[in-house]
Formats: sequence, C-alpha cells, structure tokens
Amino acid sequence: MRSVSHYNTVIPPRLFSRGVFFSQLCRMHTSDDESFFRDALLQWYRPDRRPMPWKAITDPYRIWLSEIILQQTRVEQGLPYFEQFVEAYPTVMELAAAEDEAVMKLWEGLGYYSRARNLLKAARMVANDHDGKFPDTYAGLRGLPGVGPYTAAAIASFAFGRQVAVLDGNVFRILARFYNDATPIDTGKGRKHYQELVDRGLGDAEARLFNQAIMDFGALACTPKKASCNVCPLAERCGALVDGTVYDLPVKEKKVKRRTRYFHFLILADGEGSTVIEQRLEKDIWQSLYQFPLVETTEPGLKTDALALHPNWPDGLPARDLRFVKRSAPMKHLLTHQTIITVFHHFSWANLPSEISGRIILENKMFKNYAFPRVITRYLAEKSLLLDLF
Repeated sequence: MRSVSHYNTVIPPRLFSRGVFFSQLCRMHTSDDESFFRDALLQWYRPDRRPMPWKAITDPYRIWLSEIILQQTRVEQGLPYFEQFVEAYPTVMELAAAEDEAVMKLWEGLGYYSRARNLLKAARMVANDHDGKFPDTYAGLRGLPGVGPYTAAAIASFAFGRQVAVLDGNVFRILARFYNDATPIDTGKGRKHYQELVDRGLGDAEARLFNQAIMDFGALACTPKKASCNVCPLAERCGALVDGTVYDLPVKEKKVKRRTRYFHFLILADGEGSTVIEQRLEKDIWQSLYQFPLVETTEPGLKTDALALHPNWPDGLPARDLRFVKRSAPMKHLLTHQTIITVFHHFSWANLPSEISGRIILENKMFKNYAFPRVITRYLAEKSLLLDLF
C-alpha cells in the first residue's frame, strides 16, 4: 500500500478495511485541505464552460423545473424538455392549471414518470398554499413533493442565496476521490459523512458559486470514467490520485438487484384506423401512462399462439375474434432495477366493438394526445407505425 503523501501518513494493509480506513481518513481531514479544495474549485470555475439556460438566473420556477427534469437524466436529454415546458408553461401558475394528460404527454420519453406527477403536485401546492411563490428556505422547499435534499439545496442557493451546499452524485465522487475516502455513499451514515465534508468545503464561500463550481467540475473534469487528472486543480492534494484509487471511488455498499419482466403487448387494430389502448393505473412502472393491452409473464419465449391460454390474458378480449398478423422481435428496455423484455403481437380485429369496458378505442390519428412509455413510442417510430399500425 502506498502512502497518501500529502497527509504524510501510511495506511498499512491491515487497516485497509472499510470501517478502519474511514476512521483513519476522518482524522486526516484538515482545515488547510478544505481551504485548498474550496479555493481551487472557485478558481477553476468559469460559467462559460458549461452554459445552460437555467444557470446564472434567480427565477425559482425555472431552477426548480430544471432540477426536477434533470433528476436521473443527462443534461443533453433534459434540455429540450426544459425548453418545451418553459414554452408551454412560462410560470408556475400556468403549470399548476395544466391538464394532467397534457403534462404527462409533454414528459413522454423522459422516464421516471413519478417526477411528472410530483411536478404537478408541487406546482399546485405553490399556487394554492404559497400564493404562487416558492418557499425561500431549504426546509420550506423540502416540503414540496419531489424535492429532496439535493434539489432543495440547489434551489435555495441558486434562487434565494441560502448558504447550503449541494450533495449529488458528482459531489460524492469528487469528495471521495479528493479525500481517498472509501465510506459507502449509499448509506445514511455515509450521506451524513459526505454532507459534513461538503459543508466544511463550502465554508464561508458564496454557496451559489461554490455549488455551481463543484457540479460543473464533476460533470466536466472529474467524471466517472474519464478523470482529467493531468490538468486537475485538485491534483496536488488528491488522495485517490496519489494512491491510484481514482476509478475505485466512490464506493457503494449495496448492489442493485435487477429483475426481468416479459411484456407481450397486443396491438389490436380493425384496419380502419382504430386501435385498443388502456391506462396503467397500478402502482408500478409507467403509472398513469397508456399502453396496448398487456400479457405479462415471468418466463421467456412465450409463443403468440400460447398467449390466449396464459392466465394473464386480459379480460374482455375475445381471442377467437382476433386474427394473427405478425409479431416483433424481442426488445430490451433497461430501468434502474428492472429489465423489460417486450414483444409486440399484431392482430386484426375485424369487428372491433365501439366500446370495451376499461379500455379506449383510439383513432390512430389521436395517438399524439396520449402519453405512452418510451418502449412503445420507440417501437412505433422505428417501425413507422405511428398512424398506420399495419
């Protein structure tokens, strides 16, 4: 084991366990390190390095909107959604008055749809309970649906100048590497530990600038797979760089358990421009979105002619009236904790009724008015089936 030279301390192999290593490093943190960390980041920061429409503004609505959209989402993907929302709903009052379906449709393709539902709940809370004004404190912002510790800190500092430090994935990574700290980031104890570190790093610096600097640094310089150590302003005292552990940090204690689900979507069309859809009402993925009737199974490789015999065959759909047309190849869709394997089965339903309990008989030209999971919109777009399902 090499020494962490700037601490002038050697950590013997017998101490390189998660608990002991953590306690050793805690004793090594100094106010000089914190000052160096803070000053180096602020000197590195330039707003023009990463221009975005929600930076260098104090409008709490737009800052909040950007932060909700960017939860679990890359900036490149979220930016056009931000622009569409601002155009459609320029103020929080206009968003609060929006129809649920319109907001869900605008969100379509962005994923994690609970964010869209919380977006509406929070907008209506601001409109109804706060006279259209966002709470201006960290604690007040935490009371809004969908606003967690990081989002509240970001809005509080950027919009209202509150002296609170942000802690997100970028910040975890920078702190863990700088201090060569193996404390797991996905535990309550670990989060508290890193919050204390970033709070000390913030010190008396202006939170608005410090937070933007550390977030940009994590996005541009100290990235998960490509750290710019050769030009890093923190390199002089970076413990992970000295010890060769840059790409081993940060550490997570829990492993993501992923389960596989098999979705067989039934595209039932009458050949005259109508198709059957339904809404997902259960507390599950894609809640409140629309889909084709579904047969979900736990086993792979189910053949089309076996679908009607499956216990999950949807009620109210007479298999005897359906004529098989074609089926798609399996498509894989990855979610945080799930792998969804989808197959689309096309059937012709010559005498499609005008009404089916619990379902919608949709004219194909009306697809644009309903929000579907991305796996469906992607399939329709790739197959050029958006308006012509055969």
